[in-house]
Amino acid sequence: MHRGPRRGRRHGPAGGAGFMGCLLLSIVLFIGLVTTLATWVAAAILGVLAPSAAPSTATAVAVVVVIVVAIAFGARTIGRSIAPLADIAAATRRLGDGEPDVRVRVRGPRPVRGLTTSFNAMAERLDRSRTDRQAMLADVTHELRTPLTVVAGGIEAMLDGVHPMDEDHLAPLLAETAVMGRLLDDLRTLSLADAGVLTLEREPADLAALAGDVVAAQGPLAAAKGVALLRGGDARLVSSVDPLRVHEIMTNLVTNAIRHTPRGGRVTLDVRAGGGDAVIEVADTGEGIAPADLDRVFDRFQRRADSGGSGLGLSIVRDLAAAHGGTVVAGSSGVPGDGATFVVRLPLRD
Repeated sequence: MHRGPRRGRRHGPAGGAGFMGCLLLSIVLFIGLVTTLATWVAAAILGVLAPSAAPSTATAVAVVVVIVVAIAFGARTIGRSIAPLADIAAATRRLGDGEPDVRVRVRGPRPVRGLTTSFNAMAERLDRSRTDRQAMLADVTHELRTPLTVVAGGIEAMLDGVHPMDEDHLAPLLAETAVMGRLLDDLRTLSLADAGVLTLEREPADLAALAGDVVAAQGPLAAAKGVALLRGGDARLVSSVDPLRVHEIMTNLVTNAIRHTPRGGRVTLDVRAGGGDAVIEVADTGEGIAPADLDRVFDRFQRRADSGGSGLGLSIVRDLAAAHGGTVVAGSSGVPGDGATFVVRLPLRD
């Protein structure tokens, strides 16, 4: 298992050293031969050397041949580096102009091939980021269009006299504006996390008490769906966190679990200490997650068409956990009734 990495470590530096050695040898040989020949010829012309010591025609030709060979060898060695570097420079200009799918053929000495591989990896990440950004804009447009359409249609109906302007018709419009407000708040949180400027207001907080607040707040939602919402774990667990952000983590996980749990099911929010971390675990008895989808559950706008929600909740959980220096993982057998489990680990801090 470990032979591959050992070979890579052994031959990588040797390949770079060999190339640099050849390049330096070519340069030194060329300079040395030119200097020797120039000195020899100049001495012969000035009469410093005895006639017998002056370079013969055969010797001069031999020296010239060696110089030509040295020049050719050095040019080939340098050319093997310059040509791929020129390709990378040209590709960089194309990438800077916004051209997609820019890649460079891997060739040349080992160090240059390593540089080319790194460039291609960077270009691939940029392409993926561009694609994700375009998909996100399309998803945001779609998510906002529905409530805006409902609000606009309701207002027009009231202005045209089709519907009376009363509480029964205004309340749904207000609810739609709340949907848009939550979506915009979620997008702001994600944009701050992407920019690396998501600030945390840390203070000592009892995570167990926060879990109790979340269970109390989401209890009516669970009851309306016929789902039992339970609280487990330690009775008290204090750590230095941003309580509002941790409350948001728990709320997003609990509401997501309730949304995917059928009537008669159960959702459990468990908070405990483990391995030097504060562990927040939300488990349900819903339909679960297919194994093939586990790696994508934290992607933005990843949701079923009939699930409701914006599809940003789990992405926010991941980013808020990372901002605290923690992690979140999802687990599920994919068997309906076994449900899914989300485990957030946040470092315990005084």
